[in-house]
Amino acid sequence: MGAKYDVIGGRARRVDAVDKATGKALYAEDLRFVGELHGALLQSPLPHARVLNIDTSRALKLPGVKAVITHKDVPATRYGVSPARYDENVFAIDRVRYVGDEVAAVAAVDLETALEAIELIKVDYEPLPHVLTVEQALAPGAPQLHGEYPGNLCAEVHQEFGDLAAGFAQCDLIHEHKFVNKRQDGGFIEPQHSIAVYDHTGQLTLYSSTQVPHYVQRTLSMVTGVPIGKVRVVKPYVGGGFGPKAEANPLDLCASFLAMRTGKPVRMGYTRAQVFLHSRARHQFFHTMKTGFKKDGTIVALDHQCYLEGGAYSSFGIATVYYAGSLLGGPYRMPHMRYDGYRVYTNKPACGAQRGHGCVAARACFEQQLDIVAKDLGLDPIAMRLKNIMENGDVTCNHMSMSSLGMRECIEAVQTGSGWQEKRGKLAKGRGIGMATGFFVSGAGYPIYRSDTFHCTVTIKVQEDGGTVLVKTGAAEIGQGTETAMAMIAAEAIGIPLEAVRLQSGDTDYGVDLGAYSSRTTLMTGHATKEAGLAVKEKVLTALAQELGIGRERLDLKRGLVEISGEPVDFSAIRTKYIKEHRGWTDHPSGGQLTFTEAARVAFLKHGTIIGTGKYKPPVLGGQHKGAAVGTSPAYGCSAQVAEVSVDLETGQIKVERVTDAHDCGQAINLTQVEGQMEGSVSMGLGEAMFEEVKFDKDGRVLNPSLGEYHIPTVLDMPEMKCIVVETGEPNGHFAAKEVGEGAIMPTLPAILNAVHDAIGVAIDELPLTPERVLKALAQAKKG
Repeated sequence: MGAKYDVIGGRARRVDAVDKATGKALYAEDLRFVGELHGALLQSPLPHARVLNIDTSRALKLPGVKAVITHKDVPATRYGVSPARYDENVFAIDRVRYVGDEVAAVAAVDLETALEAIELIKVDYEPLPHVLTVEQALAPGAPQLHGEYPGNLCAEVHQEFGDLAAGFAQCDLIHEHKFVNKRQDGGFIEPQHSIAVYDHTGQLTLYSSTQVPHYVQRTLSMVTGVPIGKVRVVKPYVGGGFGPKAEANPLDLCASFLAMRTGKPVRMGYTRAQVFLHSRARHQFFHTMKTGFKKDGTIVALDHQCYLEGGAYSSFGIATVYYAGSLLGGPYRMPHMRYDGYRVYTNKPACGAQRGHGCVAARACFEQQLDIVAKDLGLDPIAMRLKNIMENGDVTCNHMSMSSLGMRECIEAVQTGSGWQEKRGKLAKGRGIGMATGFFVSGAGYPIYRSDTFHCTVTIKVQEDGGTVLVKTGAAEIGQGTETAMAMIAAEAIGIPLEAVRLQSGDTDYGVDLGAYSSRTTLMTGHATKEAGLAVKEKVLTALAQELGIGRERLDLKRGLVEISGEPVDFSAIRTKYIKEHRGWTDHPSGGQLTFTEAARVAFLKHGTIIGTGKYKPPVLGGQHKGAAVGTSPAYGCSAQVAEVSVDLETGQIKVERVTDAHDCGQAINLTQVEGQMEGSVSMGLGEAMFEEVKFDKDGRVLNPSLGEYHIPTVLDMPEMKCIVVETGEPNGHFAAKEVGEGAIMPTLPAILNAVHDAIGVAIDELPLTPERVLKALAQAKKG
């Protein structure tokens, strides 16, 4: 499909490649401000305790300390991610709820002094009983974390579509299955960092390593009381986000309050251990699924229950508990489905959103179950999936519309690309092959807060000489390649080379953009960018047509040159005028054709600065049931993977040898970046499947808060990969494009699980797949 485009569909070099490769890229920690102060946090050492008294007098007397603040010095305004569950304060007011809960903050002339001052603050605590597991939190008489949410239930979901009882009555085989994952850390390279600047006009500017400048701006305004028009959030280069950077964090808020109090810029940053304490990453999920099938493998009904261990505060928890159920409505036809989900408070750091938000463990459980049932029914796992797969135009039982769905193409691609038929059932002992599918939203259909706001706006300005256009967007580039993709879309829409586009992003002064989450940027910000580009093109060509005295419909732009249909046109008068404007430009590189540069200069001389604007928000989506807004999207990306593993039956050690991966992204904007997202998804999924687990002691302290103790995949862990990009065309996407950022992680866990099942003959239903867990499963299988 890419051949019909001039810019998109190719393999452009990333626009930020040189800065990152040469070290010129400035991250938040690299920024410097005159007279800046350094901030530090005092965090709770206890998982649950009443705060009786806070004495800051000794800290205030320390030379070099400029401010100390506690809950008494800031508004008691509650905040959070979802307005339905604002349950956080800047500082603990009456009690702390996990090890790491914020109690006070200090600003001093240097970091050493700030840390020394933190040690001088005396806090009197009264320890309270704490709960660290779902079972403890839900037990009768358990200590309550939030009085307004009894039973430690942050949120619960109850949905039924179709007629579950009637569905199960039609089934020939009913299988029940449990699945448990482990709490996961984001594992990004750059810890969160914030610098707040407050000036004499009352303008608050925050430089933050965030992936959602707009939502941070909104939270800052709400909590500090500074009007939103006087709050600016700037996102510098960001060293990875993956979801945990998708909300305002305590550094953002504390640095802002300290800057407002001192009148000086204040910087604050997390250590790696504090990244683990803040968390906001993957929940631990406890899934139970009962699924009914016909003997030919047709899926009929699903009864699904899920408990989420969510930590001390809500964060994205309400959306997470909905997502864990809603996206199992596809990509298979399933007429009857019931879901009961419970998000539970515990005295641990809060969990939030992480790549594949809410859906990764649910997909792993379901896809593992499909393989088990296929084996029971004597069916090939791929054939069984193809039998049930949805097609373009289908609507799930929970009202999600498949405007495009290349799942069949993805499955067939990995079936062929992996040599499935030649390997399945024919591998040596201890070697296995498995496959799975998954799909995900291309942007959440609705903003986090109730609003009719556009999800994104983009401005494109033609520079006065016409040689360059400047794209401005609030979109968040966090390493996924947003800036390159938007530059390519702008170039394609206008009809100019990519080299003629400059791009600035990640600043709330550039317009509204909800941020980098839910795989929204390519489709949504891409729509706005294309619209802005077409507006620029229209203004330039309309001005040129007027100057030439011909109809606008005769003009087009391609590869930076003006194309004219019909009778030839004499450009000499325009060219003479243009050369006169630019003395010394006597040679014309394009021969007889007029360039965009010349045409844009004509437009500028007639109308002044040429600006095109674009905007996007989705149409009304989904059903009318409670929670229908979660899981709805203008489009759904889909993928399939085949994993091959070897298992040492003596030690239980697993090695993922190779992964064949196919993803339907509608239309690739940049093929290299699509493949990069696919490989990155496999890497994160591999880590969750094989070794990632945040561990706690009995007192709620993180036991492995470093990247030395918490194992994320390295290049030595990665399998041989084959990436197959499938392009089916998305009618709701600009240039037919949709997501590849998160959906590609969905099949990774179950493909590995199913390959291990094939290798050892036992299905393991708990992650990570440690050697101990493998050996235990083998021992249990021996006992029958």
